[in-house]
Amino acid sequence: MAVVVAATRGWRLLLVLGAAGLAVLGAPQPPNILLLLMDDMGWGDLGVYGEPSKETPNLDQMAAEGMLFPNFYSANPLCSPSRAALLTGRLPIRNGFYTTNGHARNAYTPQEIVGGIPASEHLLPELLKKAGYATKIIGKWHLGHRPQFHPLKHGFDEWFGSPNCHFGPYDNRARPNIPVYKDWEMVGRFYEEFPINPKTGESNLTQVYLQEALDFIKRQKAGQHPFFLYWAVDATHAPVYASRAFLGTSLRGRYGDAVREIDDSVGKILSLLRDLRMAENTFVFFTSDNGAALVSAPHEAGSNGPFLCGKQTTFEGGMREPAIAWWPGHIPTGQVSHQLGSIMDLFTTSLSLAGLKPPSDRVIDGLDLLPALLQGRLMDRPIFYYRGNTLMAVTLSQYKAHFWTWTNSWEEFSQGINFCPGQNISGVTTHTQEEHTNLPLIFHLGRDPGEKFPLSFASAEYQDALSRITLVVQQHQETLTPGQPQLNVCDQAVMNWAPLGCEKLGKCLPPPESLPVKCPWPH
Repeated sequence: MAVVVAATRGWRLLLVLGAAGLAVLGAPQPPNILLLLMDDMGWGDLGVYGEPSKETPNLDQMAAEGMLFPNFYSANPLCSPSRAALLTGRLPIRNGFYTTNGHARNAYTPQEIVGGIPASEHLLPELLKKAGYATKIIGKWHLGHRPQFHPLKHGFDEWFGSPNCHFGPYDNRARPNIPVYKDWEMVGRFYEEFPINPKTGESNLTQVYLQEALDFIKRQKAGQHPFFLYWAVDATHAPVYASRAFLGTSLRGRYGDAVREIDDSVGKILSLLRDLRMAENTFVFFTSDNGAALVSAPHEAGSNGPFLCGKQTTFEGGMREPAIAWWPGHIPTGQVSHQLGSIMDLFTTSLSLAGLKPPSDRVIDGLDLLPALLQGRLMDRPIFYYRGNTLMAVTLSQYKAHFWTWTNSWEEFSQGINFCPGQNISGVTTHTQEEHTNLPLIFHLGRDPGEKFPLSFASAEYQDALSRITLVVQQHQETLTPGQPQLNVCDQAVMNWAPLGCEKLGKCLPPPESLPVKCPWPH
């Protein structure tokens, strides 16, 4: 094992690569960890990734002061499974965040879902608490809303946010409005105590989430423990919202307004870390849960840059994400890493920063990115693209092999539901589930990031890529034990009728009769 000693102005970091990270006798307090997770933000939404309006100066500066990852991926093209993967370091097929109600069907956690994060899964905040971390989640949880799935039962000390997407408004009879929680109990509901104007998109939620973050960081400055803050804001998820000060300020419309407010908020958070002299002891990572939701384009969706399709698909636009790492004094400034990265790597990397080893009783899919971050090393690894219970594609090095292709059904497409607007690649963006297991479609993502020109089956390049990818898939399948699927059963009786604390606010609603059914996942 290689040992690297990295000098810093405040303290010296001894890193044992591939082992216990910072767990060295007499080592200083491990760094704070701040994960900034966006919702439906696309690869092409930041100026540093080429967005032409250049309206993200703070995030662009963050990249200039840190490291940019142009080849960083979510673990799923949909929100809930991706978030479960981040916090467990495991593919959704392993941690149970998938459905078997249909072949290759995306599923998530609407408020009628019965399941949620299994108690058997070890979440990142739960493990970090063993190293003395104070933990908080701000924003969207999305791993189950029933009491047993509450984030404070899974390692978080504090929570301000919601269990589900901010869909609505509802009439509180056929369907309740989504609750907002402060720690254990609800403090109101979206469209009620926490208004979102459906017509104008005005909402102060991002400002509320920002203040929660600033207050938490200030409190930790006075404490003796490192902190883990998971800032999971959702303004860029349709219905898109922004506060009055930002509405109408972007060249990109309302979606751009939301991005500008998030960029401003990130700038304020990083400035506070500098002002409190905490920057050099705080590792910050910015990314998104899945690609831009082009089905909401053009008014409420972002940009996936040169990549094909968007959210809900396993093409590059659905799973390749913006990603920036920032840790002044440790990560060299202005660097671009071509490491293939995954949102699951944030689990393993965070544990390494804390001096902890990943759980040894289960397969962990995330890599420790510290060698890439601190040394510029590149590690060979595959990226697996799952849609529900089906392995759709694999990327290894520059080559991506599709074993199945599908956008959505002809029935949905004829109704105007389009995950790839303006993009139609014959034989690739199919509206029927097409199997290519025997002869996968293989693309060279360096030459062809838009997945338009599959390699010739007869070429030596194709045969070489196929042989290497086939071996990786075989090895993956040999270690794969699918978790119990959590996203199969829905029941209107489990919706947010009577969340914890509702009685104190007079906000409890009578539930309907329980009637469990198979969740209908159309795509």
